[in-house]
Amino acid sequence: MKNIESFIIAINEFVWGWPLIGLILCVGLYFSVKLGILGFSKLKLSMKYVLERGEGEGDISVFASLCTALSATIGTGNIVGIAVAITCGGPGALFWLWISSIVSFAIKYSEGFLAIKYRIGGKDGKMCGGPMYYISIGLHGKWYAKILSRVFAIGGILVALIGIGTLAQSNSIAIALGAFGLSPIGADVIIVVCVAAVIMGGIHRIASVAEKIVPFMTLFYLASSIIVLILNFTVIPDVFLAIFKGAFYPEAFLGAGCGITISQIASIGVSRGIFSHESGLGSSAIAEAAGQTNSPVKQGLVSMSGAILSVIVCSMTGIILILTCHDTALFSGSDHLIGAELTSQAFCTSLDFISFGEYLVGKYIVDLAIILFAFTTIIGWSYYGEKCIQFILGDSYITPYKLLFLFFVALGPFYKINIIFTLADIATGIMTIPNLIGLIGLRKMIISETKVCWNSIKSGN
Repeated sequence: MKNIESFIIAINEFVWGWPLIGLILCVGLYFSVKLGILGFSKLKLSMKYVLERGEGEGDISVFASLCTALSATIGTGNIVGIAVAITCGGPGALFWLWISSIVSFAIKYSEGFLAIKYRIGGKDGKMCGGPMYYISIGLHGKWYAKILSRVFAIGGILVALIGIGTLAQSNSIAIALGAFGLSPIGADVIIVVCVAAVIMGGIHRIASVAEKIVPFMTLFYLASSIIVLILNFTVIPDVFLAIFKGAFYPEAFLGAGCGITISQIASIGVSRGIFSHESGLGSSAIAEAAGQTNSPVKQGLVSMSGAILSVIVCSMTGIILILTCHDTALFSGSDHLIGAELTSQAFCTSLDFISFGEYLVGKYIVDLAIILFAFTTIIGWSYYGEKCIQFILGDSYITPYKLLFLFFVALGPFYKINIIFTLADIATGIMTIPNLIGLIGLRKMIISETKVCWNSIKSGN
């Protein structure tokens, strides 16, 4: 088993080495320069479009498409993944997550733009879009377009079945439900039944559930985080000092003999950022293609707002972990707290004065957040995998895919979490490469049409 684990880790280190991370950052930097730092310059406009009533073709409202995309984006990576990143890379990992996110917002915009630009109507009457479509249609005539579109779709199926979509999420839900006295098997049954009830209803039911749960779970977690920050406001300046210092002097927090370099910390932070907001993966474009709008620019800005929200959730988690973990041993993992356990302790430390008998409110805040985040991620990724299957094999394979998806959801509670996250990272890498090539190939069209829209807005049209 150790040999298998070592082999999987070696593959992950190769896939998520600096060549791929550097490519993501370069593509993001290119679009940021050409389009402007959209996360700042167009933030107000993106918020306006999120709340605007959509007009145009599509299966669901723009807001519902955003919630569906966020359901898959804001998951355990924002709680468990960030805790793992800080445990392995110290406070500095959060700094590199921020740096990568700033340039990644332009990538997220571009993916949302292309989702509407190159979507098509399927045989079932539903919209079909995402990287596999904008690669195959947008780059039509290029010898590699057909190959890349299928590689992306295969990667999307793998991520849905053995990566972000099933194993990691159901594993986290089962652990969280264990706090309420449920056995792994009992939790497994509940998870599978609830997931089946949603995904068998198609995009309308998935979007309906996401539209209700995502805003609630996000506001609930952010409100709880803000309370923790208010209670610890005197320590916040030290937290930011630790983040910036840890980004360039890791030995200050991980120990002089930690052996970790700045490059490795940056790699941890960047990969966790990508895992959390999924910029570069192209996955959210699959859901955004269903939005009721005919404006690629509007959908692109709405997509970007989702990435910004995901980064905010990650930042809240990271800051709370750092401000409550005064003992540097927590960063080295020597106390054997990992993932959700570390985040849970961070909340409990700050909210230890709020309890009902033996029940600590801080712990149940994290447990409830994980259950909601992970559940919505499962249903979101089920739709992504469904569309990838539909692209490669056709409509007749959708039902068998959903049954296989439920099977992998059922396996999640019985897998080791470190192996799960490693498998998820490998699968996302398979998706990311063809998507980035597609963005590069379509860059001129994205930039030119976007600038026309900016000029139109300035002129009042």
